[in-house]
Amino acid sequence: MTDAKPSWTPAGAGVPDSLELDTATAALATSLNLPAGFAPVAQDPALGPAVSTALARVEKRLRAAIAHSDPLADTTSRHLVEAGGKRIRPLLTILASQLGEGPVPEVLQAAVVVELTHLATLYHDDVMDSAPYRRGAPTAHEVWGNQVAILAGDLIFARASILVSELGPEAVKIQARTFERLVLGQLHETVGPREDEDPVEHYLSVIADKTGSLIATSGQLGAMFANAGSDVVDMMLEYGEKVGVAFQLADDVIDVTGLKVKSGKSPGTDLREGVPTLPVLLLRQAAAAGDSSAASVLKLVDADLTSDEALARAVEALREHPVTAEAWTVARKWADDAKLALERLPESTVKLALTAFAEAVVDRDV
Repeated sequence: MTDAKPSWTPAGAGVPDSLELDTATAALATSLNLPAGFAPVAQDPALGPAVSTALARVEKRLRAAIAHSDPLADTTSRHLVEAGGKRIRPLLTILASQLGEGPVPEVLQAAVVVELTHLATLYHDDVMDSAPYRRGAPTAHEVWGNQVAILAGDLIFARASILVSELGPEAVKIQARTFERLVLGQLHETVGPREDEDPVEHYLSVIADKTGSLIATSGQLGAMFANAGSDVVDMMLEYGEKVGVAFQLADDVIDVTGLKVKSGKSPGTDLREGVPTLPVLLLRQAAAAGDSSAASVLKLVDADLTSDEALARAVEALREHPVTAEAWTVARKWADDAKLALERLPESTVKLALTAFAEAVVDRDV
């Protein structure tokens, strides 16, 4: 009796080890637009093309890594990949590698792993948050239902695991610890702070796990597989964690400042869904401390926000209250700390770009 062949294609199947670019992928490399804050890379005549080409190779391998011979598995797995995205995590992996030997094949594979991990978490997050849209497209659970969406996320996690296993035991350990933090972050967000726990500190811990951990891993793996040295690896780990927290905190404030970002998320979405973001947590603290203006705004925030009119009133009131400016200050402090983590790096275009990105996450349209 022979073993049955699996009904899915292996991760990375069809991608040659040389990662030579075909005409279409080479064209992609020249058309990629780097996110805000990475202008120093784009303007560097040597580094710009090198990073764009590496990103194109990652994109090629990413699409191959999620390919399935099963039609449903293939379609659901491709859903978010083909919706686009900023590819911040692969970009940080590639940039970190430039502090060492550059984007060698192991770096490119690590970049695919972190993006697959990120994509898988989005499938699960969207189910838990009942989010109708992601990147301007209907979420997977809106198209195929919750169970299929969760299983699609699991499949993508599985593909990331296959690829990281090929990178060796240290990479597997890093990935496992990151995955643990991602799950713990979601768990702690779901159950909320303990009675004896400060809500703001709890929230910062949640976003460090849910957002900061994977961005930190992205830089860590890039530096590690490029043999940049343990000091650089540690710097990228610290930088990634802090810039990731700054990024999420800025998202919190953007939700109540009346800006609509390219993700398609409308102002006040978090308020309407009751998500405890930093401005609201600070508002509750101020109200509990006896701030009457905070108490007045809190009544609007805690009211029924089903109607657009009620939501607009709550957004405007929260935007004008000092706690929103305070939340910006907290986000900028995390961004400043991220920049400090890079202080010991020698001056280079890569350091300039990483510094500019930390600034851009709290002053952005990305």
